[in-house]
Amino acid sequence: MSSRRRPITGWRLFALRAWLPLLLFAAWWIATANSTSLYFPPLQEILHALVEDWILGTKWRTDLLPSLQNFAIGFGVSALLGTLLGVMLGISSVACALVAPILAFFRSLPSPALIPIVLGVFGIGASMNISLIVLGALWPTLLNTIDGVRSVDLQLRDMSRSYRLSRWQRISQVMLPQAGPQIFAGYRISLQLSIILIVVSEMVGATRGLGYFVLESQQMFQVTQTWVGTILLGLLGYLVTLLFVRIERRVLRWQIRMNAAQKNG
Repeated sequence: MSSRRRPITGWRLFALRAWLPLLLFAAWWIATANSTSLYFPPLQEILHALVEDWILGTKWRTDLLPSLQNFAIGFGVSALLGTLLGVMLGISSVACALVAPILAFFRSLPSPALIPIVLGVFGIGASMNISLIVLGALWPTLLNTIDGVRSVDLQLRDMSRSYRLSRWQRISQVMLPQAGPQIFAGYRISLQLSIILIVVSEMVGATRGLGYFVLESQQMFQVTQTWVGTILLGLLGYLVTLLFVRIERRVLRWQIRMNAAQKNG
């Protein structure tokens, strides 16, 4: 008789996830405690600058909030457009075949190559940052949505038609739930691309933001501030991903339960 494994939760899960970051933090603290290197300042000095400038100071308002706002808008628009267009193209094989060459062309085009064009159209500012995110992060969601919708069982589609469901009901109650795991896989990739692109766009076409702060600190040879910006970018990516995973589990909880039931059965 096979014994069921209980899921790891609570303090055990926290300990498994936290031991390596805490160990690396302690090693970094000890290794740089008496550092006189220009490129590797003491971690205590970096944390002091982080608290003084970003927590107690005004940097969180002048640089962090604009980055978060542009990132949220860019990712939200790319996710919405990718889902809507993906559903439309996934339903119609003719439309998908018509635009397939265009999709292949823009999908293979590196997002940073669009910077001169986007910068020339929108200029320096939030519009340029958001547009670059949308143009670069749209494709994973779009392509995954197309594949997810097209992979819905044909018998399930025929059954929904036999019950005389409207087109909107078939999309919202049959296709999207069935394609949900693949769509969220696209969201996850788009999320990571959005984080990268907000930094790249702010380094090139912005006067504020985390990317601009890191680039300016590097150009001014403010090594401690450069480390602070790098740490903040890592924390931002981690926290955003953690929040996304929570939302994904909540939305797809039906599938998680179904998979668990199949394994236990």
